Amino acid sequence: MTSHQPTRQQLRRELRSRRRALSPQQQRRASRRLCRNLLASRELRDARSIALYWPNDGEIDPRPLQSAVQRMNKGCYLPVLHPVLGNRLWFMRLDRDTPMVRNRFGIPEPSLRRAASRPAWALDVVLMPLVGFTAEGDRLGMGGGFYDRTFAFLGQPGQHSPRLIGLAHDSQRVAAMPTASWDVPMNAIVTDQGYYPVR
Repeated sequence: MTSHQPTRQQLRRELRSRRRALSPQQQRRASRRLCRNLLASRELRDARSIALYWPNDGEIDPRPLQSAVQRMNKGCYLPVLHPVLGNRLWFMRLDRDTPMVRNRFGIPEPSLRRAASRPAWALDVVLMPLVGFTAEGDRLGMGGGFYDRTFAFLGQPGQHSPRLIGLAHDSQRVAAMPTASWDVPMNAIVTDQGYYPVR
């Protein structure tokens, strides 16, 4: 008799509910631990340009990294919904005084008029929010496919390849999940509890 494996949609609902159930204090503690784990990683030490994200819907918060990254003279970037290719991302420079606007999902992002952009291929490290993951590196996003389409070029010969690191609360880890052919593979996953090398 085989056990029933939940669909991606069912997993997404369950894991989003799990992370939203964390208290503000638990979220802050997880964010501090996550940032410590990231700063100890070779990927961040070696990178010159790092993209993070503005958390939404209970996502683990990488924003405290911004000041540490800038103290190390590294460029810090945030994803912005592409103004023409609406299903892809641009990456805009994030400084202490960067003006922010809300996108169509209500998530703050740098103003296109005021921030310098950087193409996805030119970044060294991209920190991506995850809804769920396995220790083997399978991942589940929010379902919009923005990161998958933006980084579909990975693996092309002669192309600079950013290191993609998925971020999540450790409680979002599952034993197995269904995958899709278009899922862009991670290089590592980092949580508040540890570092999961993938490839």
